[in-house]
Amino acid sequence: MAKSIAILGLGKYGRSLADSLYSMGIDTLVVDINPELVRLYSDRSTTAITADLRNEDEVKELGLKTMDAVIVCIGTYLEPSIMSVNVAKELGVPSVIAKVSSERMASILLRVGADRVINPEEEMGVRSARKLVSPSFLEYFELDEELCLVEVKAKDKWVGKSMKELDFRKQYHANVVSVREENVRWSFVDPDKPLKENSILLMMTNKKNLKGLSFSS
Repeated sequence: MAKSIAILGLGKYGRSLADSLYSMGIDTLVVDINPELVRLYSDRSTTAITADLRNEDEVKELGLKTMDAVIVCIGTYLEPSIMSVNVAKELGVPSVIAKVSSERMASILLRVGADRVINPEEEMGVRSARKLVSPSFLEYFELDEELCLVEVKAKDKWVGKSMKELDFRKQYHANVVSVREENVRWSFVDPDKPLKENSILLMMTNKKNLKGLSFSS
């Protein structure tokens, strides 16, 4: 069954997240107080709703209890962030993640129930450093202290071979989560389909294995 994720707040970070998740085939609910933004994302999400996230009743009416995860992307505005996190946890959402702009905000949102907080500026620094050190990585996403997701363009020696033949788990200690070709949406992994020159792989691995994956020719 496809994952369902709610993105509360369509600022720059929320929009980027919504675009990425929807392109990966994730069932997305996007919410913002700005009707123009909501209208823009009506064709770029599964469901788009206009709501005031400071209002408890409006947050409760979003249907968050059916979501696998809720990501609160309001950032500098503490009141709607607290309300959204608190209501989501009361409704039993398994994973509630909140965007923060300071350590104090992070502390508050963790206390009211957030399972994890994200500071995009700090994480962007980490991602940029990883991409500079490892040019073969198109994108880098940190999942926790040990695990990460990386986008890697198919290397010459992978082209024409299938996942079954390449056996990434054994060779690189990495699991291929999804594959796409340029200008095509992400798709499930077909273990028997040969990779093409423009294939891009989304892999999950332990950070300690990045060096071997990056410098494999």
